[in-house]
Amino acid sequence: MHTFSKLFLAALSLTTLVGARHQSRAHSRHLRTAVRGRSTNKTYTIQDFYQGEDFINNWDFFTGSDPTGGNVNYQSKSDAQSKGLAYVNDCDNSTVLAVDSTSTVAAGGNRDSVRITSQKSYNGGLFVIDASNMPVGCSTWPSFWTVGPNWPSAGEIDIVEGVNNQATNQMTLHSGTSQSCTIGKSNSSTDEFTGHVLGTSCYSTPTADAGCGVEDTDTRSFGYGFNNAEGGVFALLWDNSTGMSMWHFARADIPADLTAQMPNPSTWIPPAGFWSAKSCDISANFYDHQMVIDTTICGNWAGGAYSSSGCPGTCSDMVANATNYVDAKWVINYVAVYQ
Repeated sequence: MHTFSKLFLAALSLTTLVGARHQSRAHSRHLRTAVRGRSTNKTYTIQDFYQGEDFINNWDFFTGSDPTGGNVNYQSKSDAQSKGLAYVNDCDNSTVLAVDSTSTVAAGGNRDSVRITSQKSYNGGLFVIDASNMPVGCSTWPSFWTVGPNWPSAGEIDIVEGVNNQATNQMTLHSGTSQSCTIGKSNSSTDEFTGHVLGTSCYSTPTADAGCGVEDTDTRSFGYGFNNAEGGVFALLWDNSTGMSMWHFARADIPADLTAQMPNPSTWIPPAGFWSAKSCDISANFYDHQMVIDTTICGNWAGGAYSSSGCPGTCSDMVANATNYVDAKWVINYVAVYQ
């Protein structure tokens, strides 16, 4: 893996939903073991279930300039619908959020895309996204994340994120109020997880925003590998008393209790990433979060990592290649929030 980082351009208010991102790669490996007791033995119940038109009607379409410096024009609800960039598939009620793949755009120009934000905010719970396709292709930077007001004060949680030809998912926490928020591993088996640690300090600022990332080891967790496996599920368990746990389940491996909408995460396999409350005050660093789904192009991370990603030419040149974005789309079956 190549090591690189990006600097966040500006810290903005929640109205612009700033997201910091990222990141250096490498470091330690956590081995898979049988785990019980990381989370409370509890069956969660649905608080909010977003499907089909809910993403169009109950999420807001962000139309400002991309805070991460991407080559995109984020579209309003009406414009995204009229241009075929946000719609509901009548066959299965899935929601498609796409990057424009037909227009002529100059090298280094901006291509139309979509970024939506949940109208509701949350302070914990089990967050689940089921998708059958995520955006792929050189220059793309798709993500599903949560963020609080006045970034980075209330924190950011990146659940699904990656760039260019990245093979596996990257999960990251960004804390803004405490330099003592870290990811660690004690001798307790309840702290085991399966991913590679990319950075141990979660503390983020506008000029140092790498956060504490974990790289999944499953090649079905991102990009072409995810899409070729018919997608799957990502889950974040945000528990202020125990910490943050994140899972990826390929389509064939989704837990039966989650399919039945009665999830009990304490019975699941070890998560890909775990950030213990023993090394981070969760409620002090993460609060009042809204969910965000977006796809940007190039920008701080995808552009900065382009030359080391095995992609042809330059990121600016790729923007002009409309055919590169035919598969740059989210196909979302649902997003659920359980409590």
